[in-house]
Amino acid sequence: MEKFTRLTGIAAPMDAINVDTDQIIPKLHLRTIKRTGLGKVLFDELRFHPDGTEKPEFILNRPPWREAEILVAGDNFGCGSSREHAPWALLDFGIRCIVSTSFADIFYNNCFKNGILPVTVPRDALDALMADASDRENPVLTVDLEAQEITRPNGAVLGFTIDEFRRDCLLNGLDDIGLTMQKVDRIDAFEARQREQQPWLYR
Repeated sequence: MEKFTRLTGIAAPMDAINVDTDQIIPKLHLRTIKRTGLGKVLFDELRFHPDGTEKPEFILNRPPWREAEILVAGDNFGCGSSREHAPWALLDFGIRCIVSTSFADIFYNNCFKNGILPVTVPRDALDALMADASDRENPVLTVDLEAQEITRPNGAVLGFTIDEFRRDCLLNGLDDIGLTMQKVDRIDAFEARQREQQPWLYR
């Protein structure tokens, strides 16, 4: 998993509440277990007409937000069904950080497991960041996970807090497999002892 330390990028405003995982990636596109290629169908029904042409009014179809790496979203982002394809699609599109007042629990956890930083901020902070992201001339934010700070275009700094374990995993690029591989010496030692003590298990 790619490390997340500090990100400076274009922020796209999505000022809608209860954006669910079916809006993020409709069930039609859940026929793969590959994590790549899903960015092109992110927000499929919101981004595209049935004939595949873009809806020009949708924020991610408009410059400069087509290149967004940060999403500033409304309350309860990622609610609905617990599909891991949702963070896969966001990441494949290029989104590395989502800022909101609240997230659905399963989606929130899945973000950390896939290298996306979900940041929870108070309502007044979200309103300020939503206004920053809506400014076509300079919608650039800097998110510093190590310092736990978001720097606005005007230089103002907003703090946020992340669970220390999750923060450490993102800073070091550790997903569940990466965490397991940190214990590979102990796993190998256990298997060697078991092979010696219970050889019939390995026949």
